[in-house]
Amino acid sequence: MSQETVVITGASSGIGEGLARRFAAEGSQLILVARSVDRLEKLADELRQRHGCSVRVIPKDLSHHGAAKELFDEIQQESAVVDVLINNAGFGQMDLFERIPFERHTDMLELNVVALTQLTRLFLPGMIERKRGQILNVGSTASFQPGPNASVYYASKAYVLSFSEGLAEELRGTGVTVTCLCPGPTKTGFGDEADMNKTLLFKLAMPLEPVVRGAYSALRKGKTVLVTGIQNKFGALSVRFMPRFVVRKLLKAMQPVAPRTPRE
Repeated sequence: MSQETVVITGASSGIGEGLARRFAAEGSQLILVARSVDRLEKLADELRQRHGCSVRVIPKDLSHHGAAKELFDEIQQESAVVDVLINNAGFGQMDLFERIPFERHTDMLELNVVALTQLTRLFLPGMIERKRGQILNVGSTASFQPGPNASVYYASKAYVLSFSEGLAEELRGTGVTVTCLCPGPTKTGFGDEADMNKTLLFKLAMPLEPVVRGAYSALRKGKTVLVTGIQNKFGALSVRFMPRFVVRKLLKAMQPVAPRTPRE
């Protein structure tokens, strides 16, 4: 494989780290982005030693407004031609909407929606001009239904799916593809950060490796949407045939939180 350059956000753990390992094994040059510089440097050193590939580390918190443009500018300063963009960074939070600080909501939207959209907008023109490029946006099975007790997260992932599908069709025939990965609960650190690990959904979490393998294959084939796992495919399909009120009640039951107190 040619020496393509791949940008991966949220690369220090989970799906992002798994994809970094896969691209490195295939000989790609990597630009790894995440908040944790120590974890990024450790991963970069390992990949350089194991695969002899070029790995650049850029510590960046993309939940901060303007950070996506800063990242793009830093990459442009090195005159790097980005062939593949992996918009993986994101987080969720489970609790009653009003219990979650508004700053947490805005950080979630800035990362899950705004940064993903801005990075796509910034890197896309160069890909179109070169008539080649691949973009992977990480959505979720949450993209297919509302999620009581994690309403903002589910809404953000619905955006990712809709945006990706629409853009993929816009770009048909340009040589640039957009793939939306929609994993279900996966054995990464996401569930801990989102306070979702004790829910019924995360008791059925998939191993990381098949999710990464499927994501890489779907991206390379230019597939528009991938839902990983038979169980998750069934779930994403079944909600289309259920009344919306039933879907809402099911998800609320599967993601319980402490009830409101009289003071609330």
